Amino acid sequence: MLVGGSVRDSLFGIEPKDFDIEVFGLDPDRLRRLLEPIAKVNTVGEHFAVYKLFFDREGEAEPTGRFEIDVSLPRRESKSGRGHRGFLIEGDPSMTFEEAARRRDFTINAVLMDPINGEIIDPFGGRDDMQRRVLRAVTADTFVEDSLRVLRAVQLAARFGLTVESQTADLCRSIDLGDLPRERVWGEVEKLLVLADRPSLGLDVAFELGVLDKLFPEIRALVKSDGDAITAPFAMTKRALDEASKLSRDLPREQRLTVMLAALCAGLGGESLDVAAQQSDRVDKAVTLLKRLGVHTLGGLDARSRILEIVKEKATPERLYRNRERVTDGDFRRLARRVDIGLLYLTAKAWALARDTEAPAACDWFITRARALGVEHGPPQSILKGRHLLELGFDPGPGMGEVIRRVYELQLDGDVTSLDEAVAAAKRVAQMTRRTAPPQES
Repeated sequence: MLVGGSVRDSLFGIEPKDFDIEVFGLDPDRLRRLLEPIAKVNTVGEHFAVYKLFFDREGEAEPTGRFEIDVSLPRRESKSGRGHRGFLIEGDPSMTFEEAARRRDFTINAVLMDPINGEIIDPFGGRDDMQRRVLRAVTADTFVEDSLRVLRAVQLAARFGLTVESQTADLCRSIDLGDLPRERVWGEVEKLLVLADRPSLGLDVAFELGVLDKLFPEIRALVKSDGDAITAPFAMTKRALDEASKLSRDLPREQRLTVMLAALCAGLGGESLDVAAQQSDRVDKAVTLLKRLGVHTLGGLDARSRILEIVKEKATPERLYRNRERVTDGDFRRLARRVDIGLLYLTAKAWALARDTEAPAACDWFITRARALGVEHGPPQSILKGRHLLELGFDPGPGMGEVIRRVYELQLDGDVTSLDEAVAAAKRVAQMTRRTAPPQES
C-alpha cells in the first residue's frame, strides 16, 4: 500500500516526489529478496525493515531526475523515553491497515492507497478532513508522544491551507518542545519556507499553537495584540515573507532559503530605537535566530553571512535610488563586495511590496543598474594579478598586495578598464609609495 505524503499529495492534486510503500504479510527477508532484482537496496533500522530504493526518472540523466521509494513493513511503536526519538520500533507484517495507520500523526497522512488498482483505505477519515481543509490528529494518546508533530502541524497547515482542529490545537499547546534538536526544528522550518506558497499562514499557526513562545521569542516579540487584532510588525513581516516566496520561487534551493530567511530576519528588531540602534538590534536578533535554527552553510553556500549582510543592507536600494543623481558605478561595485546584490534586491523588493509603497520602482532601478555593470552576484574580478607584477620585476611581498589593492580600487571607480591601464597604474602606485621598485623603462 502507498502510504503517507505521496497519498496525501496525490489526493490534494499535487504530483508526489517521493513514495512510501508499506508491505503487509511478508517477513523482512522475503521482502528484501523480492526487492533486490529491482534496484540497489539500502536497509535502514535493525529491528524494523525499511528499504530505500532509488530510481532515475525515465529520460532524465541528471541527478535532479532521481526519485526515491521507501519500502517498509508496518511498524509498532512504544514510548521508551523522552522526546521524539524515545521510541521502540518493531516491524510487524501481521498488522492490519487500521493498526498501521493509527501510529501516524494526522488523518491526512493516515490514508492508504493500493498502487495497482487505486483503492483507498481511509480508517480515520483523512479524505473528509482534506475536503474540509482540517488538520486533525489521528489519536490523542499517540500524538502527544512525539513533539516534532507540533512543528509538522505548522508547516502542513501552511502548505495545504489547513485549519488546525481545536482539540488537536489543544494537544499541540500541551506539548513541551524543549527536547527537539535544532536540526529537526530546521527540517520543518525549511519545509515551511520552501514548500508553502504562503509561509505567513505557518507563522499564524505557530503563534496560535504557542510555538513562537517556546522556540522563537524574536518572532513572538513582533506580535503586539490589541484585542483580537494583531498589529503592524507581525503583519508586515508575514506579508514580506509571502512576497519573498513569490519572488524567489525559481531560485535554487540554497538561494531561495537565503532570501526567505533574510526576509524573515529583516523584520526583527525594536521599533522605538533610532535607525542605527534598530539595525544593530535586528542583526543581533537575526544571529540568535539563525543559531537556534542551526543555519550556517546551505549546500556549500555561506548562507548565514549572506543573510546578515542582506539584513544590514535592506534599506540600501531605496537609499541609492533617492540619491541616484550622485550614485557612481563605484558605489555599486563596492556594494557587491559586501553583499549579493541579486538576493538583496529580492529581499528589499519583498519588503517594499509588503509596505505597498512606490519603493518597488526603486528596487527595480537598483537591480537594472547592477545588472548593467555585471555585479548582480559579485564584484568584478581584479584585472591586475600577482603574476603580472612578477613579470614586471616586482619583488614578492606585502608591497605587491598593496599595489594590487590600490589598483583594484581604481578599477572599481572605472579609472582602470584594461590590463594595460592596470599595469600603468601599478607602476604609478609603486613609484608613489616607494615600497617596490619596478624596472626602468628602456
